[in-house]
Amino acid sequence: MTKILVVEDEVAYRDPLTFRLEQDGFTVMVAEDGLEAVRMCDESGLDIDLVLLDLMLPGMSGTEVCRHLVEHHPRMGVIMVTAKDDEIDTIVGLELGADDYVTKPYSYRELLARMRSVLRRRAVAAEPQTLEALDDRDILEVGTLVMDMDAHELRVGQSVVDLPLREFELLQYLMENAGRALTRAQILDRVWGFDFEGDPKTLDVHIKRLRSRIEEDPANPERIQTVRGVGYKLAGA
Repeated sequence: MTKILVVEDEVAYRDPLTFRLEQDGFTVMVAEDGLEAVRMCDESGLDIDLVLLDLMLPGMSGTEVCRHLVEHHPRMGVIMVTAKDDEIDTIVGLELGADDYVTKPYSYRELLARMRSVLRRRAVAAEPQTLEALDDRDILEVGTLVMDMDAHELRVGQSVVDLPLREFELLQYLMENAGRALTRAQILDRVWGFDFEGDPKTLDVHIKRLRSRIEEDPANPERIQTVRGVGYKLAGA
């Protein structure tokens, strides 16, 4: 069974979430502070698949826990749970390598969808397929970028690149519009949704991380180009 670690000090969130996850067939463990979370993740034999990590924690901050997990347990998925005014911490967490995030108050349905996306993507990455096996899938190709939407997988040349959900959706939109300059507003509306109320700099953070994964020289990007005064575009084939 899939093992989930819920790192949350607020009982009002922790207990109902734990109950619903168990009802959906997950094995759930709980940590009430950052130090306990790190200890449990470091403990051999637990084999945690995914960590739902609140950022506002006693003992050790969520961003510090995230840094530890990404460095020492790269196979564990990490979804950050943040309050709406934690945008800066959210950006830091994404820069550290968290897979995704949700903001409080969140719907359980949304959280479950994000959890399943992260778990599915990591399972696919663990058993990469050959390009020949992708013939019948929903594929996007731009130059040496090959995106398999069904498997939620990206290949850059012959290498499989693991992308967090939001970066995958961002690159998908850019690939669908390769060669076309997209405004920042267009990208935010399409990828983050019309009701996005966070810091627009979130887009810049994701572009920076995306470049670090798919560009040969992220400091001088050739694939994802900045269009001054407009936004971004993905260079065509």
